[in-house]
Amino acid sequence: MKNAKILIVDDDADFVFSTRTVLEQSGYEVISAGNGNHGRTMLAREKPNLVILDVIMSSVLDGLSMSRFMRDEPEYQDIPIIMVTSIANTDYQALFPSDENIGIDAFLTKPIKPADLTGKVRELLSRKEG
Repeated sequence: MKNAKILIVDDDADFVFSTRTVLEQSGYEVISAGNGNHGRTMLAREKPNLVILDVIMSSVLDGLSMSRFMRDEPEYQDIPIIMVTSIANTDYQALFPSDENIGIDAFLTKPIKPADLTGKVRELLSRKEG
C-alpha cells in the first residue's frame, strides 16, 4: 500500500525519529504520538493505515490499553498493530500478558532492524489490502 499513513505511538523520541526516518525512506507518511491518550486522539483525527505501538509509556501497560481500545472500537478493529517494546529487558516483563489475545498483529523487540520493520509493515499492509 503506497502512501500508507503510519501512526507511531511511543514516548522514546529517538525511537520515533529513527523509525520515522526508515518508514519515510520507504515512502510511508508518518505521524506520531507520545502516549496512549495522544495516540487515541491521533487515531481519530488521522485515520492511519497501521499503528506501531510501544507497551510502556505514561503507564506500564499504556500501549496494551490502546491496543485493547482499538480492538473494542469497530472503526479501528481492522487497523493492523505492530507492538514494539523492550519490555523483555525490564522488570515489567512479568506484567505483560502472555496467555491472552492482546489484539496485535505483530510483535517486535527493540532494537529493531530497519529491514525487519519495513518487511513487517509491508506484510501487514498487503494483508489488509487483500
